[in-house]
Amino acid sequence: MREFIVEADGGSRGNPGPAGYGSVVIDAATGQTLAEAAEYIGVATNNVAEYRGLVAGLRAAHELDPTATVHVRMDSKLVIEQMSGRWKIKHPDMKPLAFEASKVFPASQVTYEWIPREQNKHADRLANEAMDAGKRGEQWSASGSTAELEAADARAARAVAEPTPAGPPGDAAAGAARARAALSEGRAADAAASAGSSSRRGAAESSGGGAVRAGADVGSGVDGRAEADVRAARSVAAPATGWGPADMGAPATFVLLRHGETPLTPQKRFSGSGGTDPSLSDVGREQAERVGAALARRGTIQAVVASPLTRTRETAGIVAAHLGLDVTVDDGLRETDFGAWEGLTFGEVRERYADDLGAWLADPEARPTGDGESFAATATRIAATRDKLVAAYAGRTVLLVSHVTPIKTFVRLALGAPPESLFRMELSAASLSAVAYYADGNASVRLFNDTSHLRA
Repeated sequence: MREFIVEADGGSRGNPGPAGYGSVVIDAATGQTLAEAAEYIGVATNNVAEYRGLVAGLRAAHELDPTATVHVRMDSKLVIEQMSGRWKIKHPDMKPLAFEASKVFPASQVTYEWIPREQNKHADRLANEAMDAGKRGEQWSASGSTAELEAADARAARAVAEPTPAGPPGDAAAGAARARAALSEGRAADAAASAGSSSRRGAAESSGGGAVRAGADVGSGVDGRAEADVRAARSVAAPATGWGPADMGAPATFVLLRHGETPLTPQKRFSGSGGTDPSLSDVGREQAERVGAALARRGTIQAVVASPLTRTRETAGIVAAHLGLDVTVDDGLRETDFGAWEGLTFGEVRERYADDLGAWLADPEARPTGDGESFAATATRIAATRDKLVAAYAGRTVLLVSHVTPIKTFVRLALGAPPESLFRMELSAASLSAVAYYADGNASVRLFNDTSHLRA
């Protein structure tokens, strides 16, 4: 099944005032721009223009492949929260647009993610081009657009601005920098080739009144005082004050627990969802007992949700017994499937599958040998799971018992960090991390890789 990313934006010069929208459809596997849409829509509000951009982007994706899964990325918190079902739609001008957007694809095929404005520059530029055209009494024309080239230039500039650290083979910082450079060069080249080829630029077509351009687990003592646990619990679970809006209410707080050790963990072997599904070792069970005791002293956990794999269910069961809670299993929290690499060390994979490993380190879309799961596919799955759990546990603190890659991905998405940041995080067995999710779409990382409860 194909995967598309739809980025959309809209703007109004006056709010209400002269308005326009822009949207782009991107191939999630390659990063290639497949279609662009933009239109000057006359006098409207920012929110109406944003919704019009969403509808146009979804329609363009549907024309390419109605069976595809779609991940929508927008910098409008209002649109993202309303389309995700977390906020009610009250404005009469937006209700029909939201309904129209919801009918383009089945709801099961679409996920939504809020992104900062600086990450939505391609769609923003298209919207501004449409408004500029409207000011001249014209409609947006694909042949005159420079949005894709400018977006590629911005990505390349960010990559060049960051120095590439030196380091021995396997050094996380150096490897991530090489991956960033490879991604930037490849996608910038694709964008330039797309913009420079008249056959790929295609002709501007009418679509709903707007112009459209077809286009272009690798593995890494006990708190002594209850008072320290209580302070830690307040820091992790209490709603933020000061900078946050007063009416946001309590966030949904995810306390992210990596499972305890298995026999494969100290050997640093790939252990995903496609391998032998090992149980906890004696050390892992002791780690889980210590986590459970520490969380029981803090007294903030209200629910426990675990990955379906044996090691996470065992860890969750031990912790939940301390908390007096039941365990719910969610398949979305499972570890990445590492394909033919399951059970192997990094060195063994490098010896047997050097080319595949190199591609995997350089590109989040690359799959491990044997049709494993890419980091990009994992991120799409985790984003959908996050949205579902945030809606289900709004205002509550829930313990999610999962694995290295999913937990790192929760943190990466909360920070808005690039995929290569996964290589820069160290996540220990039985460690605790925490992310709070607010009603306005913002997230706050409050804890990462805490192992203080494991120290005697």
